[in-house]
Amino acid sequence: MSPDRIGASVGEEDAGLHRLDRLLGGEPAAWLVRRARDRLEAGRPLTGTVTLIAATPEQRRAVERLTGRAARSGTSLSVSLTEVDRILRDSGAASGGLAEAVTRLVGPLRDLTRERADLAAAWEAAFAALDEAAAGRDELARWRGWLDATGLVRRLAPEPDQARLLLLQVAAVLRRLPSGSVPIGRLAAECCGDAHALDDGRPVGTLALSAVRALAGLPFAAEPGADSRRSAWAAVGVHLDELSSLVLCLGLPGDAGTVLGRMLASCREAGQPAMLTLRQLRCHDDPLRADLVRICENPVVVAAAADEFGARCQPLVCVGGQPSAAGWRLLDLLAASGAEFGYHGDFDWGGVRIADAVRRRVNWQPWRYDHVAYQSAVVAHPHQSAVAAHLPGPLAGLGRLTGDPAATPWDPELAVAMRRHDLRVEEELTLDDLLQDLGP
Repeated sequence: MSPDRIGASVGEEDAGLHRLDRLLGGEPAAWLVRRARDRLEAGRPLTGTVTLIAATPEQRRAVERLTGRAARSGTSLSVSLTEVDRILRDSGAASGGLAEAVTRLVGPLRDLTRERADLAAAWEAAFAALDEAAAGRDELARWRGWLDATGLVRRLAPEPDQARLLLLQVAAVLRRLPSGSVPIGRLAAECCGDAHALDDGRPVGTLALSAVRALAGLPFAAEPGADSRRSAWAAVGVHLDELSSLVLCLGLPGDAGTVLGRMLASCREAGQPAMLTLRQLRCHDDPLRADLVRICENPVVVAAAADEFGARCQPLVCVGGQPSAAGWRLLDLLAASGAEFGYHGDFDWGGVRIADAVRRRVNWQPWRYDHVAYQSAVVAHPHQSAVAAHLPGPLAGLGRLTGDPAATPWDPELAVAMRRHDLRVEEELTLDDLLQDLGP
């Protein structure tokens, strides 16, 4: 191209820029440019009308200068994007129309559709390790959906790269659970490279605890308090410390050759319950001898049995709700000797889930914990049944079952009966029947 042609082209371009700046440049027209840019970045066509509410006099004059006619009266201001595109082409301000004008005024546009797709792919990749660790584990399926519904991960790690590192550690923890028995600090160090990663309040600890509660059949959101956290971790074989994890028992034979055995034998001889720590149980390697061991859920059964029978009470272990790490260890030591187990707990959905968790660890037979015993208890307490069924207001919930129903694989008819009666029967209400089986 000759110098004259180049100079003419540059002059035309400068003139076009001047016209464009006169028509759409400056702050009074900036709102219109922003609206057009937003549409382009979202992949939408530059057609239709855009409206500005409460336009200033300067903004109204800018539109009048652009369109060549007075704006309509009123506080709002509407502009046809199709008309603006035509004006810019016809005036030579932008031969490519409004789309070209926007690019020349504000610079390169973002591809928001592509950005959203890339972001979605990045989040999917961030969850890949967790999804792999949870695959095929039905107890974690609802929890995984709960994470998405609550946005918990994105609150803890707002960016995909942060979330990926966080979820890699959570996945490593899940692959180790349930565990036979492991200190939480050791689990954290081995899975996360930080012995405090699973501490209360840490991001990995928060997510892992919600998964642990899912594995234990508990509500996913953590309950306040150290006891709740300790119990949840204990349900999957992780102990927070060896001294605060306890289990209550009565009448276990013990032996004369070990420290724990002599302690149990001494308590049995005195007719007193024994409260054992996880430390004491972990220091004992040999199986604990016993024939038939009854398992109950509530300490009141142990207290009543000690009062009634003392040294003559049959072996009894109280899991105290969700078993602690100490509780699991004691049951494992008894099972290792070939002991048989009978189980009783609260007739409610939480009690059923605890019973099933224990059943997966040690094989037990129902101890007055089937549909026959449940229906007998309902019949034996007609007052509670009547209150639950008929009284209005707050008392109408007395004895009602709460929470999601659970299966009772040791006696499927039990779950059917519980749904039909919709009545909770706490273990304390069956105490007289249980004591009949604990005497000599």
